[in-house]
Amino acid sequence: MATGRKIKISEYLETLPPEFFLRDTVTVARELLGVTLVRRLEDGTVLSGPIVETEAYTQDDPACHAFRGKTPRCSVMFGPGGFAYVYFIYGMYNCLNVVTEAEHTAGAVLIRAIGAEGTNGPGKLCREWSIDRSHNGVNLMDAGSPLWLSKSSSTSSEDVEVSTRIGLSVAQDRPWRFTVRNHPSVSVGGSKRNSKPRVANS
Repeated sequence: MATGRKIKISEYLETLPPEFFLRDTVTVARELLGVTLVRRLEDGTVLSGPIVETEAYTQDDPACHAFRGKTPRCSVMFGPGGFAYVYFIYGMYNCLNVVTEAEHTAGAVLIRAIGAEGTNGPGKLCREWSIDRSHNGVNLMDAGSPLWLSKSSSTSSEDVEVSTRIGLSVAQDRPWRFTVRNHPSVSVGGSKRNSKPRVANS
């Protein structure tokens, strides 16, 4: 059964503008913390939760699906930012990503966790909220979509932790994972970094 805060949809109709997503991926990954992910289920139930853990992936990143170029699987990553990229892994898990950057430049932010019960991990989030490949390419800037991002207050720098990404065999040293400090939904792992992360493609 899907979990999360059931809401009045009128509270979350203000979405993020295209300009928010058409920036470098690392910046977007940091600034997505605190943004509300909203999911409308087929029965009309609407769930929401703040994003508390993200990871950035860029076209020049060996850990990114787009590293070797455009394929049917990752083609949505080469479109403009603000759309969903959902992929299937290990024969059992879906993972939700937010496409970033301008059209023709691939980039995406993996949503690893939100502040809702049972969503601490990208596979768990998609399972609990019934997010699958049918949502690949969904417009996250449209409150009429089954999945969108609602404008909310940004997370203060004091509440953000920067660390390396989790579960990778390549590009393990990039400090491109962002988490809300001490939040119970955040995954365990990653090497903490105190320095400001390098902006992608800089």
